[in-house]
Parts: sequence; structure tokens; C-alpha cells
Amino acid sequence: MSVENDDTAHGMTGAAGDFGVRPGEVTVDLPAQPDAGLYFIGRIRTPWTQRADCPKNAGEALARQDVCTVEIDPPFRPALQGLEGTTHLWLLYFMDQAPRNLVVQVPRRSGTAHGTFALRSPARPNPIALSAVRLLGIDGGTLTVIGPDCLDGTPLIDIKPYFASTDCHPDATVGWRRERADTAGPAAG
Repeated sequence: MSVENDDTAHGMTGAAGDFGVRPGEVTVDLPAQPDAGLYFIGRIRTPWTQRADCPKNAGEALARQDVCTVEIDPPFRPALQGLEGTTHLWLLYFMDQAPRNLVVQVPRRSGTAHGTFALRSPARPNPIALSAVRLLGIDGGTLTVIGPDCLDGTPLIDIKPYFASTDCHPDATVGWRRERADTAGPAAG
């Protein structure tokens, strides 16, 4: 069941309450049971403990150059074998403080409603995020990195090597962003 929220829903508490439901956003009732389980393999340690302080995306996080660490739980440390000499990684993590019931969102920066799957917001049915990070070093079960855009203590789901030959798509576009740039004219960025 979908419910479109009006101005009175803006102060809602509950599943999306801490995140804040904006006018024009739509929430849904989630199934009682999830379809699958995950094993968290560690935690990401960052300087950010509040959402307002956290970089808005991995690009901003890379630009800020804040050094963060990724702590791998002991049973999973052997899986780090072979990462020596690697410069960049994909980190997949679980945004455990994000609401899971928003299906239409109004981003603060654009003010226009978009479906959750057209956004990189942490608010989504399965709040799984990914960041391409620069790997600075490995010391036992701790990775030193630049680039995650998450809160301190965020659960880590997986690590994958970044392959520039297959992971980089310079011609990729997001339809609504391209449309916004087209209507704004040449000064849009």
C-alpha cells in the first residue's frame, strides 16, 4: 500500500521519521519478513557520527580526503589475501540507520520527486550502499582508505577490487540529471 505524504506528514516519526519525510514523498508498508540474510564482515570507521556531517556522496568524500579505516572481523581476514598493491576497492555496506520504506523521494538539492531507484539516497528498501575508495594500506585486518560516505560504525557487507577496465563508464548518464542540465542551459554542471 502506498501513501503520498502532504505537509502534515513532514514531521512523521517511525520507519522514515528520523530521516524525515518531505512533502511529495511516498512511503510503503514493508513485508513482515525479509527474503534473505547477510553476514556483516566488519565495520567502517569514519569521523562522522551524524548524518549532517557525513559527505553527501563518494565524490565529496574523496574530495575531502578524510582518512577512514575498515575493520575486518577476524574470521574474514584471510579473504584480504591478494589485495596487496591494489589501489582502489568497492566497499558495499549496509546503511543501518536509513529508513527502508521511502519509494518516492524529494532530494533537498533538487526539490523534485524521483523514485528511490533513480537516486543514490541511503533511504531504500534494501539500504545497501557502495563506494569506490582509494586504498592507502593494509595492516592485519584493518584497511586504511579515503572515500567512504557513511557514518562511523556502518556495517560492512563486502569488498571487491575496482577494475578500471570494466568498472569505469564515462558515457553513463542518469536521465533526470541530464534533463535538468538540458533545461538549465550551458551553465549547468
